[in-house]
Amino acid sequence: MGEKRSGSMPGLFFVSGGSLGSLHSPPTPNPSLAGRGAYRGMTMHLFLFGPGYTASRLAEAVRAMGWRVSTATRDTFHGREADLAAATHILSSVPPGESEPVLDAYRTALAAGDAWLGYLSSTGVYGDTQGAWVDESAPTGTGRRAARADADAAWLALAARVFRLPGIYGPGRSALDRIPAHRVDAPGQVFSRIHVDDIVRGVIAGFDGPPGAYNLADDLPAPQAEVQAWAAHLQHREPAPLVPLDDAGLSPQARAFYSENRRVSNGKAKRVLGWTPLYPDYRFGLRALSAITSPAITSTAPDAASSDQR
Repeated sequence: MGEKRSGSMPGLFFVSGGSLGSLHSPPTPNPSLAGRGAYRGMTMHLFLFGPGYTASRLAEAVRAMGWRVSTATRDTFHGREADLAAATHILSSVPPGESEPVLDAYRTALAAGDAWLGYLSSTGVYGDTQGAWVDESAPTGTGRRAARADADAAWLALAARVFRLPGIYGPGRSALDRIPAHRVDAPGQVFSRIHVDDIVRGVIAGFDGPPGAYNLADDLPAPQAEVQAWAAHLQHREPAPLVPLDDAGLSPQARAFYSENRRVSNGKAKRVLGWTPLYPDYRFGLRALSAITSPAITSTAPDAASSDQR
C-alpha cells in the first residue's frame, strides 16, 4: 500500500451567530496555507460514505472552503470506484453491521489509492472502564461494540485517521430538544460528549495529521441527569424529577447506555492535531444552542443518544 497523502488545509474555526439554519458562520480558509504540499494546484475533493448528521455538516463546511464533495448513500453505494479514484480525501461514517460494508466493497480500491482516509468511529470501542479516563492507548474490543472495534481496527490498518466519538449533540439533537418525563439517577455514572461542530473542526484538523486514532470529546465528562438539569435551567423550567436507574423503565438499548462508564481523554487530538473544542463542556454547547432551539414536550423519556449515528 502506498503512503497516503496528508492534506494541507488550515484548521477550521467557527464563530458564534448565524441563521437559524446554521449555528455558525462558514469558515474562511487561511490563504497562506491553502494550496501547499501534496495537493498544490488541485481542487480538493471529499468523498463521503454515509452523509448523516455529522458528515453532512462536514460536507457543508468544506464546500464553503471551495471543496468538491461527493457522497454515497444506501441507494448510491455501489459502483463508485471511479469517484474514489478521483477523490483527494475519503471519509466513512457508516457504522458496521455484521461486517464493515465499506471495506467489504472497497477495501482493495482504498488500499491501492493514495487519498487521505478517515473513519468516524465510537469511544464505545473502549468498553466499560468504571469511570476511569481512557486515551487512544487503551485496549479496545472489550465492550458491547465488538463489531465497531473490529471496523475501527480495520480502518487503522489502512493508515486512516480514525476519529473516536462519544455522544454527539448539536442543533436539533440535544437535551434542549426533548424534555424527559424524568431523569435517571445513576450515582457515579458519567459520559463524554462532543458538539457536532467540534467534530467537524477535528476532522479538518486531521487532514494535516498523521494516521492513527483520535478521541474527539469535550473536556468535561458528566452525568446525563446533570446535562438535562442545565438544559432545564436554560429554558427557565424545573428539571424533571430523578428516578433510580432500576425504576426508570428503560428500553434494553437505553439501559445498555448506562452499562458503561468512562471518561474520554482528548489530549492526543489537542497535542498532535492542534485541535481544541470550541465548546469545552456541555454548558458552553447548550448555551450556544439555546438561542435556536424550541423544546418539544414529551411524556416519555427520550431514547439514549447513539454514538453509532454519525
